[in-house]
Amino acid sequence: MKKIFGFLLAFSLVQFAFAQDEVKSPKVPIGGRPNIPADLKVEFGFNLLNNRPADISTNFFGSRSFNIYYQYPIAIFGESSGFTFDPGFGISSNKFAFQDEQNLFNDPTKGTESSEYLELTEVLGDDIQVDKNNFAVNYFDIPLDLTYHANKDNYAKGFRASIGAKVGFLYNAHSKIQYTDGEGLERKVKDAQNYGLEKIRYGVSIKAGTPGFYVWSYIGLNKMFQENQGPFNTEAQQVSFGIAVNLF
Repeated sequence: MKKIFGFLLAFSLVQFAFAQDEVKSPKVPIGGRPNIPADLKVEFGFNLLNNRPADISTNFFGSRSFNIYYQYPIAIFGESSGFTFDPGFGISSNKFAFQDEQNLFNDPTKGTESSEYLELTEVLGDDIQVDKNNFAVNYFDIPLDLTYHANKDNYAKGFRASIGAKVGFLYNAHSKIQYTDGEGLERKVKDAQNYGLEKIRYGVSIKAGTPGFYVWSYIGLNKMFQENQGPFNTEAQQVSFGIAVNLF
C-alpha cells in the first residue's frame, strides 16, 4: 500500500511540473481531445485483496480492472476557483485470478449466498488440465469527485487532482473455468451466482493527471463478502489502481 501511494504522489508532482509549462505554452490534450463540458473516462488497472487470509492468493497481472465512467464537472466556489464537483455513473468490471488453480464455489453448508475456496481438481476431477481460471465481479458505480484544476482559466488544460467517493451496486459475479478433461475434451464452465458478496460496495478514490491522461486508485472501505459467507470468513477489501484516458 505504501508503495502504491508513493508512486501516485511522485507521479502527481511530475504532472504538476509539466502543468506549469502548459500554462505558459498551452498544448492540445492527448489525441486532440475535444473541448466538451463532460468526461468519458476509461480506466485500466489491477486489483488486490487487502486483509485477505493467507490461504487466498491472486496473480497480479491476471487480476485486472476495467472501468467506464461518465462524469459532469460542476464549478463550485466560483467560476475561477479551480474546483469542480464531478458526479457521474458507469460500470466496473473486476477480475481476480486465483493462484494454484483454485477458485470460489458455493458452500452447501452455508446456503446459496456463500462461497468456499477450493482446488479445481476437488470439483472437476483429478485428471484435468486447466487452461483458464478467473473470477469476475461487476458493479454499477456512482463516482463523486472533488477536483482541483491548476489552470484556473481553462479547466480543459493543465494539471488536475481529485479525491472522491465511489458507491457500487453488484449486478453480476461469476467464475469462468476452461479446462481439458482426462479424455482430451475441452470444457468451459461459467457459474454466475452471488458467492456471498456484499451487494453494495463503497470506498475512496484518488486521481491525478491531465485532462487527457491520469493515474487512479480505489480503496474499498467495506468488506467484499457478507459476514461469515465468504471463504475462510474473509474480511478482505478491494484495492485497485491503474491508468486512464479521457475520451472527451
